Amino acid sequence: MITTWKIAQCNRLTADGFITTAHWTVSAVDGDYTASSYGTCSFAAATPAIPYASVTEAEVLAWCWANGIDKDATEASLAAQIALQKNPVTATGVPW
Repeated sequence: MITTWKIAQCNRLTADGFITTAHWTVSAVDGDYTASSYGTCSFAAATPAIPYASVTEAEVLAWCWANGIDKDATEASLAAQIALQKNPVTATGVPW
């Protein structure tokens, strides 16, 4: 399974350029099966202390994981979704 984390968007204060919210996505792919999730993570003003113009995506992702986004649990949830796609436990339809 290949898992890809991305920062889709950041909200920042225009007065000082510090990021206040990061919007993240994560997707998992295993052959023909995919799962994804989206969320946000907020930060106190000027914490972390790297201005918008200088920050990298990897740094913002690390801030998210350090501020309550459980990377392992999120990836486990995606793996469980893919497992259910591969081996469904429910089905829909009619018998005729």
